[in-house]
Amino acid sequence: MSFKNIKSVPRKEHITVSFLIEQLRSHLRLDIKACASESSCSKKVVTDTDLHRPGLALAGYVDLFSHHRIQVLGNSESKYIDHIGEEAGGKAFLEITKFPIPVIFLTENNVLPDSYLQMAEKARIPVFQTPIETTKFMFLVRDFLEDQFAIQTLVHGSMVDVYGVGIMISGKSGIGKSEIALDLVERGHRVVSDDVVILTKKSNVLIASPTEINKHFMEIRGLGIVDVMAMFGIRAIRYQKRLEVILELSLWDDSQHVDRTGLNRQNTSVLGVDIPTINLPITPGKNITVIAEVIAMNHLLSHYGYDAAQAFQKKIQDRIAEKKSDSSIIQRAVEYFEGDLE
Repeated sequence: MSFKNIKSVPRKEHITVSFLIEQLRSHLRLDIKACASESSCSKKVVTDTDLHRPGLALAGYVDLFSHHRIQVLGNSESKYIDHIGEEAGGKAFLEITKFPIPVIFLTENNVLPDSYLQMAEKARIPVFQTPIETTKFMFLVRDFLEDQFAIQTLVHGSMVDVYGVGIMISGKSGIGKSEIALDLVERGHRVVSDDVVILTKKSNVLIASPTEINKHFMEIRGLGIVDVMAMFGIRAIRYQKRLEVILELSLWDDSQHVDRTGLNRQNTSVLGVDIPTINLPITPGKNITVIAEVIAMNHLLSHYGYDAAQAFQKKIQDRIAEKKSDSSIIQRAVEYFEGDLE
């Protein structure tokens, strides 16, 4: 299976420090300490998702200084500055301000001497203070940066949340993807996006979401545009969901090979992530909605360690082995009918 209509979304090359601060100021409780009001400071850019703690740089070793990354000064760096004294530490700090550092964050309400802040001002390096603990701060900022610099692509299909499993319904235009998604909503499931889905790769996981335009709207051929949230309520939608299964619909063709056991699992590589794929030929009268629910439940069973296809195969193998060991045994489908004679 392959998506035929994928459009790559240009990846961000950088974000400005002012954008970073604007998005995270209240969440991280940031306090300005140096240079944030200067336009030359706010236009500095961040290009890397990793953060850096400049311990060695403060000790005077700058040969491997990752100056292009956000610099974080926590308890270790602050105590080291206090230990060596303002005069000795000032020389090392002056050296690192010669590099084009995008921004410096002081975590856990740590402070820098006024002379250090003046050096940062002169070098046009923004300095912010936060009360948040260093490890948590770095996790939150890195998570935000991974979102900003994540690889994205646009895919044509309908994304639904069925029993907590993210299923992408794919197939040719007009095959009935939206109608199936709408039927699933009617049965109590949730739609993420219809027709156009944004896939974002984050930590080797694909997160599906709608565009700003098609949030909670669906197009039903012959009927037009419907507002799922207005019609079914907030319970019928969600704005993001991990992609876990692809359901590829196709018209029945007698010549095509269809897996009937589920032992030969297929995957589709999307942005380098392998996603389990079900190729489902459709014919008149086939209830795709119920099959989608079964696919979701089967995926949950598989996730928790039970594989129906393998269990069935084992039963067959055990029965064959039993017959080989004693060929005189006559097998019956049911040995005892438990009195159910009505």
